[in-house]
Amino acid sequence: MHIGFIGLGDMGRLYAKAFARAGYAVCGCDLPANRARLEEELQPLGIKLMDDGKDVSRVSDLIIYSVEADKLEQVVALYGPSTKYGAIVAGQTSVKHPEIAVFEKYLPADAQIITFHAMHGPGFQPKGQKLILIPHRHSGDSYQQMFDLFTAVETDVVEIADYHEHDKIVADTQAVTHVGFESMGTAWKSAGFFPWENASYAGGIDNVKILTTLRIFSYKAHVYAGLAILNPYARQQVKQYANSESELFKLMIKEEEAGFRERLYRARDFVFHESRKPIMFNDKVMQEFSLAQDAGHQKPNSHLSILSMVDAWYHLGVNPYDNLICQTPPFRLRLGIAEYLFKNEELLEESIQTALYDKTIRGDDLEFHSAVREWSAIIGYGDMEGYKKHFNEVQAFFKGRLEEGNKQSAELIRRLME
Repeated sequence: MHIGFIGLGDMGRLYAKAFARAGYAVCGCDLPANRARLEEELQPLGIKLMDDGKDVSRVSDLIIYSVEADKLEQVVALYGPSTKYGAIVAGQTSVKHPEIAVFEKYLPADAQIITFHAMHGPGFQPKGQKLILIPHRHSGDSYQQMFDLFTAVETDVVEIADYHEHDKIVADTQAVTHVGFESMGTAWKSAGFFPWENASYAGGIDNVKILTTLRIFSYKAHVYAGLAILNPYARQQVKQYANSESELFKLMIKEEEAGFRERLYRARDFVFHESRKPIMFNDKVMQEFSLAQDAGHQKPNSHLSILSMVDAWYHLGVNPYDNLICQTPPFRLRLGIAEYLFKNEELLEESIQTALYDKTIRGDDLEFHSAVREWSAIIGYGDMEGYKKHFNEVQAFFKGRLEEGNKQSAELIRRLME
């Protein structure tokens, strides 16, 4: 099989190299300004740089479009008509509704569409990582060829029947998960402090929150914008997350303890039912990973971001454990710390008491409340550019610690998933 990449950005290069190392013939193209740099990086692996997507499309048995989601239609319209007869076409976007629509619109009728979604970022090699394989239009042994291809690079292949099911699941595992961490980052930026310098964020759960937030902001805005705005199921789920946070925050400021407890316990009993197979995070490992030199004596935290997520899962009727088939590292971390909080009666009680009665953290919770509303509104309006701008502003605030946060989070993920 001859594999061609149209777009050799971070993820395109990652998989092009993996396929080349596995013995496949690989070619690709990117913007002309990047050609010299890409040739220097890729030619030693035998990856051939082509002039444009037409050249790639004419010779490749598998064509992988690895371009930004909001540029996909423009690129497929240009190069899709040159697709080799009977070739398989796939995309690396994380939301498949618009991708499939574009492929159906511009590809020849004989083209086979079997797409995929790598459930990891460019910081991880494909080996051992989950990859979702999604058939749409195919015949003969083409699907088996795709399965064998990803098996050859040792990904953990998960087969999903169609793109509708895929997008419903990743709305939870990616879009809403990212909004939660992005809202934390926005809140810390708005409050004007780094959380590792604040005693309210010195615990194991908070180490996971901080490192995962830094990990997300170390990547490119367009990836997260596409996940949230182009997925038709994401807006509903983000809206529910915002509603859950708002309802809980109102109960907190009114100090309505009975209603607050009832709501949280109902969500706990649904999400963390005894039938669920627990993740069981190690507190000792979580405590090890801190950016703080000395944040002072640890103070209680309301963990409003986690309470809101569990409440949203309950109101959406979502079992997050089922969605682990499409897990990403941030999603598993988020579910893991939610499980750790809700299954530890003493810690949950401390969180409830702090949320209702500790005024010293109320300002932080207000910033988080405002941040969730901001992100929810941007996604609700479908404002791609607004999303990127908002993301980049927070990214700039944390700029000096993103690389370290990314490295530590990768090690944290490895340790917690052992």
